[in-house]
Amino acid sequence: MEEIEQSIIHEVEEEVKPKTWKDTLWSITKTVLKFAVTGGLLYYVFSKVHFSDVKSKMQHANYLYIALGVVFYFASMVASSWRLLSFFKSINLRVNTLFNFRLYMLGIFYNFLLPGGIGGDGYKIWLLNKNYSLPAKKVFWAILFDRLSGLWAIGLIVVALKIFSPQINVSFSIPLAVFGVGSVVYYFVVRQFFKEYNNKHFFKGHAKAVLVQSFQVLTIIMVLLGQDFTGKFAPYLLAFLVSALAAVVPITIGGAGARELIFQKGAPFFHIDAGLGIYLSISFYLISLFVALFGIYYVIRPSRLEDGMGKSGKPTLEKEPITE
Repeated sequence: MEEIEQSIIHEVEEEVKPKTWKDTLWSITKTVLKFAVTGGLLYYVFSKVHFSDVKSKMQHANYLYIALGVVFYFASMVASSWRLLSFFKSINLRVNTLFNFRLYMLGIFYNFLLPGGIGGDGYKIWLLNKNYSLPAKKVFWAILFDRLSGLWAIGLIVVALKIFSPQINVSFSIPLAVFGVGSVVYYFVVRQFFKEYNNKHFFKGHAKAVLVQSFQVLTIIMVLLGQDFTGKFAPYLLAFLVSALAAVVPITIGGAGARELIFQKGAPFFHIDAGLGIYLSISFYLISLFVALFGIYYVIRPSRLEDGMGKSGKPTLEKEPITE
């Protein structure tokens, strides 16, 4: 596990150093490969589902509901930055809420628009390590648990939605058992090997993760309502949450292509319309991309990122465990 930490930290450090021509070439190559994989997956999907069908849905959507979807997605980003604060508190780091939110938005921008670079998480690790003398591996694990809490919340909501999807030919006991056993193993590992993170802030972070995923589910509901949808929501929401797992694997641009492939391949299993599912996936991607663009403000005006860091200009590193 120590080797994994050092490998990731080393990669972050290498990315922020001045670039040699080899580094630049490798960064460009990774970006080109991601675009190639994304394009290839989308080409395959639209060879099975007519693009004209998806295009028609986009043209005739009720954009008031789309706007509400943007609002809910933005709310999920606010909740996400709030969730991250809990995991920072687990390592006795108090970061100003406003500063953390601005850093989070900048990170989202990096994740979307700089696919060949260190990404938003890498930037956070580098920034807190470089400027605040905080061990990089502590920040790394705090951010990793932040991500894992999101996956755990997806699993919880998937189990809940299965109750409302009797048409899916899978016994409710199977996802319930998988989620239950997975949660127990997950907590056992944390308790045994990451005792520093096993505190009330860890549990608060996971509770906030449910809020984050709920806002994203509401985003999809708004997109569906924008199509005057009157069918069963649960199967589409289930397919969306499963497709969200595809975005975790960093082989495409923001999960594009991989999400659509899951909707196309999973349509018979989930008993959904493949064209509508792909429309949902593309709409969610465009909404998330639109929100991510707000992060460019802190690239243009980096001084604004530091506003709200406090009079000292730094987060507070607590000597003792924080109690509230």
